[in-house]
Amino acid sequence: MLLIGIAGTELLRHEHAWLTAPGVAGVILFSRNYSHREQLLALVESIRDVAGEDFLLAVDQEGGPVQRFRTDFTRLPPLMKIGEVYDRNPNEAIELAQEHAWLMASELRASGIDFSFAPVADLARGNAAIGTRAFHADPDIAGELTHAYVRGIHLGGMAAVLKHFPGHGSVAVDTHKAQAIDPRPLDAIRQNDLRPFLEGFSAHAEAVMMAHVVYPEVDDQPAGYSRRWILDILRGELGFHGAVISDDISMAAAGAAGGVAERVHAHLQAGCDLVLACFPDVVEQAIAAMPASSEASMQRVAALRGAVGSTWASLLDNPQRDHFVARVTALNS
Repeated sequence: MLLIGIAGTELLRHEHAWLTAPGVAGVILFSRNYSHREQLLALVESIRDVAGEDFLLAVDQEGGPVQRFRTDFTRLPPLMKIGEVYDRNPNEAIELAQEHAWLMASELRASGIDFSFAPVADLARGNAAIGTRAFHADPDIAGELTHAYVRGIHLGGMAAVLKHFPGHGSVAVDTHKAQAIDPRPLDAIRQNDLRPFLEGFSAHAEAVMMAHVVYPEVDDQPAGYSRRWILDILRGELGFHGAVISDDISMAAAGAAGGVAERVHAHLQAGCDLVLACFPDVVEQAIAAMPASSEASMQRVAALRGAVGSTWASLLDNPQRDHFVARVTALNS
């Protein structure tokens, strides 16, 4: 199944056909699709008018450098700020992780968005793309905060998506720009990078996003289209039964699979349930490459639909939300 990108702040006529094409499960929104809250609500309504209420709407709303909706939304700090609090006061950090997650999730649900690709469960070990997006370098601390964050997301009526499995934080290269290779053996990855993901699984996270990283001691294919990583390790060894989602197939590190069609096929054949085609210029090729969706994938992807959420009016009239906003945004200073 596909999650696709659209061009702007209004749905274009030719995009209507994309939304109803076989295999298209939803849309991922970006800053290019957002100007203010009322515009977003109108865009969401127009998409659902075409595609139906079960159609998924997603966004990257992590906070810090990756927050697509900013005006009219709480300005969320990067997760590393919560990790810094943990070094001083672990209990306070756990509460802040839950509050940060609840704010993110409840505001998106009030806007008709089903889920965010969050939290980042990678380790904060110097990767150019991850940076302050990760909680901590210590896997135990990152795991504890990941667990708390998933709980907060669920309280906000939203599914949690852990990224980037099996861990993007310990390799320097940014996979948006180039291929990344992590030379460590599987045991080292198990003892470090996998631990926050295991904590997220124990909190019942519904999905994982795969990393476009090659771990040659485990497999010579990037994790996102590695049957070894997805079927043998993630599903077999770790027992994960939720949705498996690719990272964007337009990224440079996905190019080893070939063209757009080859990238779609590689991810699906390796065990991904949902493939991201984030840029409009690849959407038609991705749709043309889609095989029939399996019943199992459709069921796993259906679990990403948002629960009934608060309205913006009820959020803005909620003193507890005001308290959470004050505490969480204080980390931005």
